[in-house]
Amino acid sequence: MIKIGIVAEYSATYEPHVATSRAIEHSSEELGLAVSYEWISTVDVKEDFFDVYDGLWVAPGSPYKSMDKALWAIQSAREQGIPTLGTCGGFQHVMIEYARNLLGFEDAQHAEYDPYASRLFISQLACSLAGRALELLLAPNSRIAEIYGSRKVKERYYCNFAVNPEFIEPIRKGPIAITGSDAEGEVRVVEYPDHPFFIATLFVPQTLSKPNKPHPLVTAFLRAVSNTSRGD
Repeated sequence: MIKIGIVAEYSATYEPHVATSRAIEHSSEELGLAVSYEWISTVDVKEDFFDVYDGLWVAPGSPYKSMDKALWAIQSAREQGIPTLGTCGGFQHVMIEYARNLLGFEDAQHAEYDPYASRLFISQLACSLAGRALELLLAPNSRIAEIYGSRKVKERYYCNFAVNPEFIEPIRKGPIAITGSDAEGEVRVVEYPDHPFFIATLFVPQTLSKPNKPHPLVTAFLRAVSNTSRGD
């Protein structure tokens, strides 16, 4: 049995949340894996989180009740080699954690929490992506391109915030790899190449998962959790 901790403020009426649970079920059935998952509010993230859970999924639905605890979970998973998937709001917080702890921008902020902050690594989109399905190009030899088996894919979005283009160059100087971009070259996927599994996407792959066709990214995430799990 592998255990997934899904960090977000769960709502049974929010499609990406319902889709997240279903996607895990679809992929676990395809893999023949016994998987349990639990939704944890950010305010309930505790220091023993990774004593309980084998994998971390930072899900959509920000602003979170506790940005600090969400960032702690992301940092801990990154440092401890815990398989991690971040989607939509999860992607945005992965970028904030990266900016603060690896790039040295301690005041890096998210516009959803503080729109007037001086260093907005995550800014509001001029044109919302919510409800849109768009094509993107994946980097050659990237883990995500290998997972999809293609460099061109089409995915759905639910977001109004994204990486501020002003910080693309500093982002490229650190250990994270930008491995997915849209037609305008905006950052849509990042990953840590030297991590067992750490991928974050601005899009929401789980919404395209189906019982007879699980999403390959979710399947790859569960497989990575299984490969690194310490077991019960």
